[in-house]
Amino acid sequence: MPASLPPLKILLASPRGFCAGVDRAIQIVERSIEKYGAPVYVRHEIVHNRHVVERLKAMGAVFVEELDDCPVDRPVIFSAHGVPKAVPAEARDRKMIFLDATCPLVSKVHVEAERHHAAGRQIVLIGHRGHPEVIGTMGQLPEGAVVLVETVEDALTFTPADPDKLAFVTQTTLSVDDTAAIVAALRGRFPAMAAPHREDICYATTNRQEAVKQLAGACDRVLVVGSPTSSNSLRLVEVALRSGADDARLVDDADGIDWDWLAGARVLGVTAGASAPETLVEGLIAAIGERFALTVEEVSPMRETVAFKLPRALAG
Repeated sequence: MPASLPPLKILLASPRGFCAGVDRAIQIVERSIEKYGAPVYVRHEIVHNRHVVERLKAMGAVFVEELDDCPVDRPVIFSAHGVPKAVPAEARDRKMIFLDATCPLVSKVHVEAERHHAAGRQIVLIGHRGHPEVIGTMGQLPEGAVVLVETVEDALTFTPADPDKLAFVTQTTLSVDDTAAIVAALRGRFPAMAAPHREDICYATTNRQEAVKQLAGACDRVLVVGSPTSSNSLRLVEVALRSGADDARLVDDADGIDWDWLAGARVLGVTAGASAPETLVEGLIAAIGERFALTVEEVSPMRETVAFKLPRALAG
């Protein structure tokens, strides 16, 4: 390596990249194409990553936004983010073959919301308006049964139907710290509000944010590999900035690096959102290695061993 290259130390967050829910969803598409042949239809992006979607398209997946765009004689897969109850109901009415790639941890939120609704409670959903996971969760229950709260201000101003009959659930990909502040605001007003049996923010979101917190304070810059539509990837940028990084940015891949922005950095943090393949991280580090004399150190606060089973129709 030429001596003229400036030195740069990379702190590589671990865990990073694919979570068990994303890995399962991608396998469902791949195995469906193997079993049924192409094309296989997928309602909404299976996960929020352009590279994953393009690879699956090349294999024979066709991505659509609504069930109306799918022919009845081809299988359709529901994305990892979950769908409103009306979607599988329509698929059954049309006698379609469908496979549900909803992350089991999102399904857990759906079950919790239904349980609280059956107990007569109004549901407060903490999440981001318009995100497919939020649309799917709100669509599990009748219109009006779920109130969306996005901010602490929302939590302080919303008026429940009955303050003594409330429960909250959350989107699984939120900022842990932001959500804690919103929950605290709600609990301050409604101490009797029922909570999830277990934390709704998924293990992968929590772990990736914790890994970034561990390294951010030592970094001049942090790069998060992920798509701009990926909620958990955007949260990692926010966490890095709050946790002491001088600056942080989201990049889709190595082509998104602003080399002027990186000039003068001595320590760079690198992580990836839960829907970003590890090959993109490898490509990013390789590209940086062409311009800097690199040393790479993995920061490993924890290891993940979670795995989810495939649907019975594809198992084995």
